[in-house]
Parts: sequence; structure tokens; C-alpha cells
Amino acid sequence: MTSLERVARPVGWAEPPSAVRFFQDAWTVAQGELRKLAHDPTELLTRAVQPVLWLLVFGQVLAQARAIPTGNLGYMDFLAPGVLAQSALFSAIFFGIAVIWERDLGVLHKYLVSPASRLALVAGKALAGGLRALVQAVVVYIVAALIGVHLQLGLLPIAGVVLVVVLGAAGFATFSLIIACLVRTRERFMGIGQVLTMPLFFASSAIYPIALMPSWLQLVAHVNPLTYQVDALRALMVEGGTATFSIPLDLGVLAFALVVLLVIAGRLYPRLAM
Repeated sequence: MTSLERVARPVGWAEPPSAVRFFQDAWTVAQGELRKLAHDPTELLTRAVQPVLWLLVFGQVLAQARAIPTGNLGYMDFLAPGVLAQSALFSAIFFGIAVIWERDLGVLHKYLVSPASRLALVAGKALAGGLRALVQAVVVYIVAALIGVHLQLGLLPIAGVVLVVVLGAAGFATFSLIIACLVRTRERFMGIGQVLTMPLFFASSAIYPIALMPSWLQLVAHVNPLTYQVDALRALMVEGGTATFSIPLDLGVLAFALVVLLVIAGRLYPRLAM
């Protein structure tokens, strides 16, 4: 039982530790978000079109052109992890618009008057954003397998991919929530979201190696969390893939970015209701 579902409790009821209560509340919020998706999966189905086009059209053309050196990997093997990271990013970066809808419908105020901490509320939404991205991962895996990408299908590589996708998408979903708290209107949010997605994508190693970038763009790529998500996915997802940095460093950067963004979002979240 969570803080969002409190009822009269019998005498002698022991309140769970604060850490346990935090995770219970966060999971309750995440479940609510995932139930919305189950009732209307149209959004994810439409967003699945984009990674399919990147793999079947953009990737196939550049693979034939042999214009981008990718070391020991074929270009499609190099591209598939980048497309997975891109689809997770594009799905997560517009997650915050749902929070603005919640405010307009009065749902946000119900969350804020619950005993759950603001950080737990934000963490639950971030978790939901991360889990939603796994649907995109399934689509990318299926298409990549059909076009001959050399995927690693062992239990440990797939578990690693799941962790990296959830961490990265949760971070970008939290970033999206922060934007929603700052701009507060759907129109402004959509404009800013569209402006941010392409720079984040192109200033990463998703479609070309960092070594090919001009020096100033390499600096941007090294502080872009998407670069580290792609790096880890490339080492875990495809046969012969290696990390430019290291998988522990990639996971550490993604986890650190997520924690920082959660703290910021937890402070800003109540302001959205004002």
C-alpha cells in the first residue's frame, strides 16, 4: 500500500521505512502512467515509424554509399544502436506535455495533495518514461534483425540494453518534465521540445563517430548524455561493438544525470500548479 492509496489502517500497523515508501509511491505513479499507455498505444505505434524509416531508408542509403568510416562494424551495425537511442529520446522528450495536460485537467493537484513526496512523484513519471521506451527497443530489434544487423541476443547483453534504455529515457523524460514546469503551456513546450531534439541527436555518436566531428562539436558530444547512451548500446547490442569510453562510465554518467535532473524536477514540479 502506498502513500497515494492510504486507507484506514488497523491498530498496530507498522509504517514502512521511508526508502521503501518512496519506491512504492514512485511505482504507483509509474503504473498509472503505463495504464494510460495500455488504453491508448497509438502514440507509441506512430513513434515507431521514425526508427523504421531511419533503418530502412537513411541507413540503407549510407551503407551503400560507404561514406562514413565505422571501423570493424558495418554501417547498419553501427547505426542500429544509435537509432534505438534516438527513438527513446524522441519518445521521452515530449513526455512532459502530459504533465501540462494533467494540470489543465486537475489531476496534478490531486498528486500534489497526496502524502507522497514530490521526488517520488517525479521519479515515478521518470520510470514510466523509461519503461515506455522499451516498446521502441522491441521495434528496433525486430527491424534490425530483419535487415541483417548482427545482434547480440544473449541474456546479459539484452539485460544491459534494457538498463541503458530505461536509464537514458528516464533522464530525458525528467528533462522534459523540467521544461514543462518552466514553460507551463503546451504551445511553448512543443516548440522548445522540437528545438532540443535534433541538436541532442546530431551532437552525439548516434549516426557518425565522434572522431569525424569538428573539435567544438566533439566538446558538446562529450557532455551530451545521449552520447554515453549510444556508446553503451553499441557495445551491448551488436556483435563486435565496443565502447569508446567504457560501459561502467556510460552507466555512471546516465545515472548521475538522472539523479541531478530528478532533484531539479522535484523542486520545480509543485510550481507547475501555480
